[in-house]
Amino acid sequence: MQYTLQVQGMTCGHCERAVTQAVQQIDPAATVRIDRAQNRVDIESTQPREALAAAIAEEGYTVAA
Repeated sequence: MQYTLQVQGMTCGHCERAVTQAVQQIDPAATVRIDRAQNRVDIESTQPREALAAAIAEEGYTVAA
């Protein structure tokens, strides 16, 4: 499945790595593309959107519905 999440709070490369690692802890095979300027995270994963969003939120970022 392909998901696009709006994620607030990403300000640097470390943030991008944290978000990517959070997603890949849920699905190690996930593909993650981040557009920090647009606060957008595109994810290709077999896991449910809710699980991916929760993993990102646990890292301290705000995920818009």
